[in-house]
Amino acid sequence: MNVENSLFETQINGLKQISAGKVRNIFELDDQRLLIVTSDRISAFDVVLPTPVPEKGSVLTSVSCFWFEKTRSIIKNHLISTDISVLPLSDDEKTQLEGRCMVVKKLKPLPVEAIVRGYIVGSGWKDYQKSGRVCGIELPSGLSLADKLEAPLYTPSTKADMGDHDENIDFEKTIDLLGEDLATQVKNVSLELYCYARDFAAKKGIIIADTKFEFGLDDANQLYLIDEALTPDSSRFWPMDQYQPGVSPPSFDKQYIRDYLETLDWNKQAPGPELPDDIIENTCNKYKEAESQLING
Repeated sequence: MNVENSLFETQINGLKQISAGKVRNIFELDDQRLLIVTSDRISAFDVVLPTPVPEKGSVLTSVSCFWFEKTRSIIKNHLISTDISVLPLSDDEKTQLEGRCMVVKKLKPLPVEAIVRGYIVGSGWKDYQKSGRVCGIELPSGLSLADKLEAPLYTPSTKADMGDHDENIDFEKTIDLLGEDLATQVKNVSLELYCYARDFAAKKGIIIADTKFEFGLDDANQLYLIDEALTPDSSRFWPMDQYQPGVSPPSFDKQYIRDYLETLDWNKQAPGPELPDDIIENTCNKYKEAESQLING
C-alpha cells in the first residue's frame, strides 16, 4: 500500500511544539489554545511502529470530534474548532494538516488514564486467567474470553512517558493522585461516558468492548474531557454481527496489528518491526469502516 502521502512526522514553522506523543503532536497557539495534530503513526504494546497507516489521523480526528459533540451534555470537552484556515500556517502546511487538526483549550492534564472495560479481553483476560481478578477487582468464576461483564469496570492506570508502559492502579491510588472528590468525579463520568457510547454504538452494530479517557482541569478546576474520545485507537470496537463469546472477536481497531505482531519473534521493545503492505491496507480499511459505520451507519 502506498504510504508516501501519510503523515509520520509533524513540523510547523512558527509554532512551539510542547509535546510529541505516540500519535499526536501538540503545538502552542497562544496562552489559551493548543493545536493538536493527529499523525498516521500507530503504536502497539506502547511502541511506535515505523510504518504509518494512511488516513488514520483523519479518521481519529473525525471520530473524536463526533463523540465530543455527542457527549457535551455529559461533560465539557477541550475542542474549540477544526478550522485551520485562520491559523498562522503556510499553504503547504494547511494542505498537509487538513482534516487531522483540532484547536483546543489549554488545560492541565490529569496524571491518570481512565479505562473502562465492558467485556473481558486483552490484558484483563490475562489477569483473570491468572488470578480471577481484573486489575485487583474480583470477578465471578467461569467467565470466557470476550464475555460481557455484568457491569462495566473502572480500571485506571498511570500515564507513562513515550516508550514506557502504563501501570494499572487501583481506585485508592487515584485518590492519592487526585484527591477523593476529583477521583470520584473522574470515575463516575468515565462510566457514564462509556455506557452512553456503548448504547449508541450498539444501534450502529458496533460493540465497544473497552475504552480509555483522559481528562484535564481549567483554571477554575472544572473537569474537561481531553485528548481523543472513543476512537479505534483508544477503544476496542467489535462488529456486533460477528461477536461470539469464547473467541477473540474480529475488530475495527489496531487489535488487528497486535494480533499480527503476536505471531512475530519480537520482544515488544523499540524499535518495532516494519509492517507488510497487506497488514497496513487491512488496518486502514478497518479504521475507515469503523468511522463510516459509527457516523453514517
